Amino acid sequence: MLFVCEHNAGRSQLAAGLATTRAVGRVRVLSAGTHPDAQVDEVMLASLAELGIDRSDQVPTRLTDDLIAQADVIVAVKPDLGVVPADGAQLQTWTLPEPERWDVEGLRPLRDFLDQKVRTLLKDLTRPTG
Repeated sequence: MLFVCEHNAGRSQLAAGLATTRAVGRVRVLSAGTHPDAQVDEVMLASLAELGIDRSDQVPTRLTDDLIAQADVIVAVKPDLGVVPADGAQLQTWTLPEPERWDVEGLRPLRDFLDQKVRTLLKDLTRPTG
């Protein structure tokens, strides 16, 4: 599972942190950005820390063809990023507000919304077939 945004400092990191925690090893989670920032947003890290999720070791990563090729599911957390999934991979676009200059309190509704989206996606992906 690959979460993609523009800077890989906010929304994609938030979603990846939630997915990594909720997946409990059932799914490999990656995140990347089309134009990555130098560091992950401190407010995003603080928001995850409220849930006991430590992502302080994360560094924004540039989206590459190799990362795309590794993903069975790509979630673009911003429209119009131009992400083209590999053959057979699924692409979802989640249109989310731009959390620039938000504080932790303002970010909670977005974090909680993303948490529900991530839980639903993981449930759908890990549901037994047949």
